[in-house]
Amino acid sequence: MMDQRLCMLARIPGTTGPANFQRRLELGLRDRNMEVCYGLPDRPSDVLMVIGATRNLTGLLRARREGIPIVQRLNGMNWIHRQVRTGVKHFLRAEINNLLLKMIRATLADHVIYQSHFAQQWWERVYGKTSVESSVVYNGVPLDRYTPEGHEKPPEDRIILLMVEGNLSGGYEVGVELGVDLTRRMKDRISRPIELHIAGNVPQEIRSRWDLNREPFVHWLGLISPDHIPPLERSAHILYSGDPNPACPNAVIEALACGLPVVAFQTGALPEMVTGDAGRLADYGGDPWRLQKPDVEALLEASLEVISNQGRFRTGARARAVEQFGLDRMVDDYLAVFRSVS
Repeated sequence: MMDQRLCMLARIPGTTGPANFQRRLELGLRDRNMEVCYGLPDRPSDVLMVIGATRNLTGLLRARREGIPIVQRLNGMNWIHRQVRTGVKHFLRAEINNLLLKMIRATLADHVIYQSHFAQQWWERVYGKTSVESSVVYNGVPLDRYTPEGHEKPPEDRIILLMVEGNLSGGYEVGVELGVDLTRRMKDRISRPIELHIAGNVPQEIRSRWDLNREPFVHWLGLISPDHIPPLERSAHILYSGDPNPACPNAVIEALACGLPVVAFQTGALPEMVTGDAGRLADYGGDPWRLQKPDVEALLEASLEVISNQGRFRTGARARAVEQFGLDRMVDDYLAVFRSVS
């Protein structure tokens, strides 16, 4: 018998990004005797969780009148569209979404869950603290599926630098530019061939910026299903995280769980996530919020250290995931919040 009923107001469950988080959370909650539905409740529910924002403010107001507590899960805000040209439609969509996020956080949420301390500090710096309780709950992955164990191994005859991003457009293609720059520099420092493998939704107009006849080391993998992520990450030497200010990227957590060390700039939530020998972070060397030119040489030195000490860093990556990013821990933390407000 189910003890509680949670309704999630979010995207339909799927295979990538927020939908992947929803599915993991749903399965974990069901294992703990909590019923989960999607959309606004059609019958009495104990908790309503809004993942990010929704335009259905009328429905949220109705839920409040009915006494259903509302939990809002937040990462960061849309910001990169203010620094690079992404088109009028994208700009307006990003601004409207920011407004909805802010409104729900300020007036409708009974508890706010941030994906990282960085995300919490960002929101509180811009809009101040909320009058309701808040928590920080990192994303998590099933450690029995995302694991270093498997027959896949990184090749010895070449180095594979991997990027895994859900979306590399709308301004976030700057990560690809830095990844290509990093790979070029690595080619001058390492005798083995270097390949940059990019998994994610990269529109053709962005991919066409790179001449593959001149840069054959770039491999576009497209969107990868969750089942294929662990073998892909076990076959690489480094995960490069290209988001300038990530709130809590699933790609980083999944890589750590698979024993793949992470290299990135010391921005966003990454200093909270990539600690010890889980990888190496380089000083950005400028203002990432303004997308100033970063210190790619520092990133290169960090990458070379990880490549030269694969055993140590692969062990450190897995240890960090086990310490902080297991799915059971995430589900238990969410469940504790749901029970505290209901």
